[in-house]
Amino acid sequence: MKLRPLVIAACMLAATGAAFAQDIQERVIKFGHLVQPGHPLALGTQKFAEIVAARSGGKLKVREYGASVLGSESQQIGALQGGVQEMFLPATTSAASLVKELSLIDTPFSFGSAAQVDALLQGPFGTAVAQKLPEKGLVSLGYWETGFRNITNSRKPVTEPEDVKGLKIRVMGNPLFLESFSALGTNPVPMAFGELYGALESRALDAQENPYSIVLTSKFYEVQKFMSVTNHVYTANMMLISKKFWDRLSPAEQKILQEAAQEAGAYQRKVSREMAIKDRKELEAKGMKVNDVPSAAIAKMREATTPVAEKFAAAYDPALVQLYRAEMKKIQATVH
Repeated sequence: MKLRPLVIAACMLAATGAAFAQDIQERVIKFGHLVQPGHPLALGTQKFAEIVAARSGGKLKVREYGASVLGSESQQIGALQGGVQEMFLPATTSAASLVKELSLIDTPFSFGSAAQVDALLQGPFGTAVAQKLPEKGLVSLGYWETGFRNITNSRKPVTEPEDVKGLKIRVMGNPLFLESFSALGTNPVPMAFGELYGALESRALDAQENPYSIVLTSKFYEVQKFMSVTNHVYTANMMLISKKFWDRLSPAEQKILQEAAQEAGAYQRKVSREMAIKDRKELEAKGMKVNDVPSAAIAKMREATTPVAEKFAAAYDPALVQLYRAEMKKIQATVH
């Protein structure tokens, strides 16, 4: 008796599903980040864990370690390279210590909107720069975000470039950040994020710069009175996985993580942008004085930092710089 085609197809599908399931092993994935509970990066991590658990039948377990409990950005990147930690969500600013061309994303005052950011990072440049990571022992599963950064301080509102001069401000230990803020006349201090609240509270520092979400979830409004909306840099985060761990995964496991990363990333960026609007209002409700910096002042700040950006670009891979500039020219002309 011959089997009908539908029966044959059902049997093949069942066999394929069984083989796929056998390719998924019981694994625990340590996933680190720096932020507090409730931050969009934390929410994205939780969404990723849910998707991975569902797609793997519970075999792949993502365990979240937030609030820097696994160490600083440099420590966790090193742990991924060594294969003792599986995943991490660093800012591209920090990952630029390994692939310096990632600093192009941090070019001050370059993006006018989140849509422009998406066009760059989800396009040819975002792909090309991520392809330099495997040789450093890391694999990128895509871009998430912390968002546009703004300046807070304990002295006065920033309404013109002169208002930032002399401020002792914490910045990430990225050379482009350090020199850009020096060009603005501030006194930039690189410092691990975990030490920042205490330095602001003791007035060892006057200022810091971060997106609304970080200021709110880290309670910087308790130790900083003024926030000035400069949107000077957009901070992207890379969803990184240890190459040593990645290479041990089956194609089925890699597919689950890649698809979950893309799905959770889209969710994370959407949540981040929705929360930014709410976070500003909440910071104001908590007593912060928030002001928008005039466009003329922003233009002067951009002019002051442009020579720094050009200096660093001269030391990068010329092909990536050319690609970045071509993409940005097209994006700025067509995406608003």
